[in-house]
Amino acid sequence: MASRDDYASMPKNHVLGLIQGAKEALGKDLVILGHHYQRDEVIRFADHRGDSLELSRAAAAARDARYIVFCGVDFMAESAAILCDQEQLVFIPAKSARCPMAGMAEVADAAEAWDHLASIWRGDLLPVTYQNSSAELKAFCGNRGGAVCTSSNAGAIFQWALERKGHILFFPDEHLGRNTALSLGLADEEIAVWDPRRPWDAAPVVAKAKVVAWRGYCYVHTFFTVNQVEVARERYPQSKVVVHPECPAEVVVRSDANGSTSYMVRTVGEAPPGSIFVIGTELNLVNRLHREHPDKTVVPLARSACHAMAEINPHNLLYVLEGILQKRVENVIEVPAEIASGAQLALERMLAVA
Repeated sequence: MASRDDYASMPKNHVLGLIQGAKEALGKDLVILGHHYQRDEVIRFADHRGDSLELSRAAAAARDARYIVFCGVDFMAESAAILCDQEQLVFIPAKSARCPMAGMAEVADAAEAWDHLASIWRGDLLPVTYQNSSAELKAFCGNRGGAVCTSSNAGAIFQWALERKGHILFFPDEHLGRNTALSLGLADEEIAVWDPRRPWDAAPVVAKAKVVAWRGYCYVHTFFTVNQVEVARERYPQSKVVVHPECPAEVVVRSDANGSTSYMVRTVGEAPPGSIFVIGTELNLVNRLHREHPDKTVVPLARSACHAMAEINPHNLLYVLEGILQKRVENVIEVPAEIASGAQLALERMLAVA
């Protein structure tokens, strides 16, 4: 039986052929989900590609598959495991594919913020967590009436929450929280930031706030700057600058549009030939849009890549697939039942609203 190291040393072309063979052997028992940020040599094998919302839907709908292999980061595979049936197995090719942002909000710190804000607002608040969070944090929100959101449906989920309560505590991305609140017409003074390392800093401003956003971020998207937008406009004066809402608010304001990865894919795909786009998101997606639309100009705002997504490669994908064929069950994602139940509430509320 080959070891992980044996797989890692295999020639890439040989690995790609073996992956195709394993897919054919597993047939309808297997579904591979691939996030847009995956490299081409991985995404080519995905039965469904998309953003985290689309892949959550695909995982929930894949009732006939016995095995779901998630080519993405840890929190995505956790969500798939929560939404799937108990007899289904969810795998991730590399357990080292951990989203740094998801680690920026821990439940103990979230509970401290919740207790403080609930005392100020007499319980008039709902928790909302970005999909980029741990299963534990999703359960924390689900058990308190809250929901999960993605960048595709954050606006709809915020509206849903504000129809039920007067305030939102949003984890763990400060920038998506602020940009979403601003897009709904909230004023700057109605948005506060909670820093778990310095919670006392929020005290003077939370009383007027309707949305309190956790101080967390995605390093891929905070890499983008206003200066980069200005340089892009000089170089491509006829371009449309499109950025992800995880970017800082000042970058979003200076762009022409902002939206999820699926929004970007759709926007470029539907544009007429000759269109020019400068895209502010993960480099693998931008490069793919460039290759798939040769009749258009698609360039990155800057070269920014997700190292966690890059942990998934053809070699560890093959290791997992052949492991399934050999009844060698490794890299399975399991969420304890007491956590999964609360997280499922939050995820199902998201899917119902979306």
